[in-house]
Amino acid sequence: MPLEPSLFVIAHTVRPLTLVRAEGQAAGDDRETSAEADGPSAPAPSRPVVVGLDIGDADGTLLGFAFDAAARRGAVLRAVHVWTEPPGDFRRFDGVRLHASLARRQATALTDALRPWRRKFPGVEVIETSRCGSAAQVLVDASRDACLAVVGRRIRTSPLGTHIGHVTHAVLHHVVAPVAVVAHG
Repeated sequence: MPLEPSLFVIAHTVRPLTLVRAEGQAAGDDRETSAEADGPSAPAPSRPVVVGLDIGDADGTLLGFAFDAAARRGAVLRAVHVWTEPPGDFRRFDGVRLHASLARRQATALTDALRPWRRKFPGVEVIETSRCGSAAQVLVDASRDACLAVVGRRIRTSPLGTHIGHVTHAVLHHVVAPVAVVAHG
């Protein structure tokens, strides 16, 4: 399915939906799929499931889907949270210390948001990534070796426009791996 009709479907569905590119495997997927003469090849370690998480809107539907996907695949879950620096020229006034304090606070918020899900899925290894920058770019970069990228989409009731959000839009256009879009309230 071409991407543009997919965007319409993604913007209007309330159930999780996965977009899989027709042009082939995700980057880095060089696992052996056939048996060789001396027997089957050893199973390659699974690539990670990557979830983009907005700490201010840490939705259980999104996290439940991502943890379940990682558990089913026996994959590591890479939870990615991106934050931005406050506007203005804060670096002029002891900005290095403020930046470090914000980074610690954001990392702690990510850990707190994931804690109940780690208890529900104790077998899923989780790698936490909290970075300052462009959410779209950081998430696309973090998903380069993913077997699945999971992003959220807030359910909007307005009939006008395609409401998927700029981060989800960027991930859909630039991540080669399958992308699951999870609608949430």
